[in-house]
Amino acid sequence: MAVGEGGGELVKQLLNDSWDIDYPGVVAVYLTGKLAPGVGPQDVALAIIGAVFKNGYVKNKVMEFVGPGISAMSTDFRNSVDVMTTETTCLSSVWQTDDETRSWLALHGREPDYRQLNPQPMAWYDGCIYVDLSTIKPMIALPFHPSNVYEIDILNENLTDILHQVEIESARIARGKAKISLLDKVEKGRLKVQQGIIAGCSGGNYENVIAAANALRGKSCGNETFSLAVYPSSQPVFMDLAKKGVVADLTGAGAIIRTAFCGPCFGAGDTPVNNGLSIRHTTRNFPNREGSKPGNGQMSAVALMDARSIAATAINGGYLTSAAELDCWENVPDYAFDPTPYKNRVYQGFVKGATQQSLIYGPNIKDWPALGALTENILLKVASKILDEVTTTDELIPSGETSSFRSNPVGLAEFTLSRRDPDYVGRSKATATLEKQRLAGEVSELEPVFARIRTIAGQEKHRSVSHRDWQHDLCR
Repeated sequence: MAVGEGGGELVKQLLNDSWDIDYPGVVAVYLTGKLAPGVGPQDVALAIIGAVFKNGYVKNKVMEFVGPGISAMSTDFRNSVDVMTTETTCLSSVWQTDDETRSWLALHGREPDYRQLNPQPMAWYDGCIYVDLSTIKPMIALPFHPSNVYEIDILNENLTDILHQVEIESARIARGKAKISLLDKVEKGRLKVQQGIIAGCSGGNYENVIAAANALRGKSCGNETFSLAVYPSSQPVFMDLAKKGVVADLTGAGAIIRTAFCGPCFGAGDTPVNNGLSIRHTTRNFPNREGSKPGNGQMSAVALMDARSIAATAINGGYLTSAAELDCWENVPDYAFDPTPYKNRVYQGFVKGATQQSLIYGPNIKDWPALGALTENILLKVASKILDEVTTTDELIPSGETSSFRSNPVGLAEFTLSRRDPDYVGRSKATATLEKQRLAGEVSELEPVFARIRTIAGQEKHRSVSHRDWQHDLCR
């Protein structure tokens, strides 16, 4: 079982050699029934997220997917649902296994890794989410969170009221620096979007792209404002799609095919136009994650949908359309995994790395900056105050062009909170200057601060300011 964890917690684990959490609760996700044609894994995932995120039902718990409904799902389908469970705030998720799981592992040369996982008789859970798959319809998660979920048909019936609420939220997020308007995208009673993206670990999987191609084959995305881009989830998937003619089908319909890359999910590529609305089969639609910059007066937004409904929308020129309106979803040829791209290109260095070979540093690859040793006491200066319950990584370090600085810690730090608190970097640099002075023994500027500290009961002993006794730092 895998668990995602934050950097600060990982450091604590490395120092203490322990992972300190309460024993998590386990919630059964009981799947029953059969999916209707055109309903995809993103629809299932969004339906679950919409039901449990806001009430915290699975927060820091393990979701265990069980029930007869699983047997009708391919492993590809299950994977596309599973990568979305993070958006429920769960700790992790596991699935019962079956012959379908064994076959998928065998296809990838891993059949010996198969283990049968099933709930024991009279298994006791801390909660249960009962999902009748036959009741799930094509869904959409409007900006600015995967839990802002509606059935596409319900949205289309109530465009004015629902979109107005999204505009109110966008104004709060932008804080007067930019604006996203959605009501102006309603034409003749229908919502017209500007972009469609099928990509990454949730959307770019083989069956999702096959489904999109089934809808687009022989059709057209149009040559107006709407555009569609498809990113297969891996090079073997890309190669099999090419062999089966699927890439040609999509390209012929006007879609742009890109290499296996999860860039659109975090704003590195295909950033929508200013004031544009993009529908995406990716994992997240947090504010500005798609690459927009409200601080510069530019803002766009993302709604999450399944690849099938995105394809249905594409053949209608960008007018929001449910996949349930089409009947083309049954023909899904078996996936033929070919590891050749990995064998010919991926360096397999595990336990046989060239440890004596020098690393080659480009001009943007920098060592971690030298830091002074921790002292007995630390003086902190507040550089930013954020009262949200959760501050996402998108707000700490925005996505997109910042990824080119991932090997340059000082360069990357220049973007910290840039979309949330643009003055933060300047304040932190001022504090860093004081810290350099402290390390050099120049602490006169801090003397008034320490004079105040010595008035606090128990701190009277600090008669002088010594760079050996105190470290000056900042906190958020």
